[in-house]
Amino acid sequence: MLRLILPKLYVDSVFEITPELLKSRGIKALVLDLDNTLVARGQEWAEPQVLDWLAAMRREGFKLCIVSNNSRQKGGALARRLGVPGVFRAVKPRGKPFRKALALLGTSPEETAMVGDQLFTDILGGNRMGLYTILVSPLGGPDFILTRLITRRIEQLFLPFIRARRSLGAGERC
Repeated sequence: MLRLILPKLYVDSVFEITPELLKSRGIKALVLDLDNTLVARGQEWAEPQVLDWLAAMRREGFKLCIVSNNSRQKGGALARRLGVPGVFRAVKPRGKPFRKALALLGTSPEETAMVGDQLFTDILGGNRMGLYTILVSPLGGPDFILTRLITRRIEQLFLPFIRARRSLGAGERC
């Protein structure tokens, strides 16, 4: 069970995820969380450096797809502005939205990475589907109330272990 919530890689932000890093692991596509991964929760626009990062990933040939628990109206509007297709009202960690994303991307789980800020939605869902999972530190926007009161507190129990594994270079063994 523990291996299902442990990411393969832990980084402070998406900007540490480089094309070289992904290509060295055979990754061709990214499934991206939206809130507190690409943009602060509730924000309706992306910082210029996020737009630059997405553009750099596209230039390097990576396919991109957003999987978000947001509504199609809210998340979809932002995804359109980012130029990234998406699956909304995902209810992560369910498998169905990840299967939809893989179909949109046209990739297999082995060549796809899930990038997100939450262990029990993004990482659990990605690991269940056999994706290469990358946990990023949350951007710090306001969390959904249940996330703040329950999930983040439980995650705090695991983060010291995950950080220690990163400093030891053990993240690849998850």
